[in-house]
Amino acid sequence: MPLRHATLHQLKIFDTLARRMSFARAAEELHLTSPALSIQVKQLSEAVEAPLYEQIGKKLHLTEAGRVMASACHDIFERLERLDMELADLKGLKQGTLRLSVITGAKYLIPGLLGSFCQRYPGIEVSLKVTNRERVLERLNANLDDLYVLGQPPEGLALTSASFMDNPLVVVARSDHPLARRKAIPPRDLADEPFLVREEGSGTRITSDRFFANHGMKPKARMELGSIEAIKQAVAAGLGLAVLSSHSLTLDWSSGEFAILDVQGFPILRHWYLVHPQGKQLSVVAAAFRDFLMEQGRDAEPADVPGGAPTTQP
Repeated sequence: MPLRHATLHQLKIFDTLARRMSFARAAEELHLTSPALSIQVKQLSEAVEAPLYEQIGKKLHLTEAGRVMASACHDIFERLERLDMELADLKGLKQGTLRLSVITGAKYLIPGLLGSFCQRYPGIEVSLKVTNRERVLERLNANLDDLYVLGQPPEGLALTSASFMDNPLVVVARSDHPLARRKAIPPRDLADEPFLVREEGSGTRITSDRFFANHGMKPKARMELGSIEAIKQAVAAGLGLAVLSSHSLTLDWSSGEFAILDVQGFPILRHWYLVHPQGKQLSVVAAAFRDFLMEQGRDAEPADVPGGAPTTQP
């Protein structure tokens, strides 16, 4: 098969493989099986008439031809992205695509905002990726989306970020927990309580660990769980306390399963941030969504959670 007959699908597959350097991870990102991905890469390699990668031990390495092909794929998809942006700009806000990548905690906030945005601009299509902080940062570094929503922008990267809404962190317990009846609980009184925590690197975990360290204590982590829903279920089962965004509890109040503890220093007031690489030219659709979020943030009522005045955290 001559190279000119290579498909965009095959180039996209190889571009992803070259970025992830793993057939399993590339297949997961593209929602393909590893054998299907391997067949497409093999066909592309036959078109190039040169091997594009080699396996040494368990590690994948690009050949010289593979590096040239990866660079060409990057140029092709960067130009297609610019073309998509230019065409969307010509159409204004009547049509276009918005690509978002958000951390899991934002899934309780962003879909409702997207619903309002799409009601205002019904011709816009939305691609929403919800994943953990590590994966969002991977997508940010690879410039795979228009905009990214994080609870805390990473340091040391050339980024443009702006906070658009409050994100209060609260201490949550099962509603029949003895501490639910107490007022103004000193943080040190939580020293012997088991906590259900997010994975290392989570923005909520970083902020809560810092708060308790400043009060001379380290919470007893009973379980480390990879999702907010798993943490809420564990709290409801009476397995411990948790520090969560109040947004993640919005749909749970009617159940009566949870209580927000009145801990001194809480709620910790963090913010939701809209982030993109510095210097990135936003499409007219992405710029409109950015402005929409800022507008919604200005109009939002201050967070109403128990615990007195919030402690602001960066």
